[in-house]
Amino acid sequence: MSKPHIAATTPFAIDVEKGKDYYWCACGLSKSQPFCDGSHKGGEFVPTKYSADESKTVYFCGCKQSKNGALCDGTHKAL
Repeated sequence: MSKPHIAATTPFAIDVEKGKDYYWCACGLSKSQPFCDGSHKGGEFVPTKYSADESKTVYFCGCKQSKNGALCDGTHKAL
């Protein structure tokens, strides 16, 4: 498996709404970061579904290297 494109070296702070689903871009190629716009089609990456269990600010991974899936785990600090 190849590595995804680094879209940003910082996380994306997004206000999510309880009960809503979000599809995080895993390939790093989306023009609608941090969310999927279909740019992965034909490649090995697929978007990751994030379901908001409450309304709050979520920090989505921008570097696409997080071990925590769609959510930032600080890996960008080591890039």
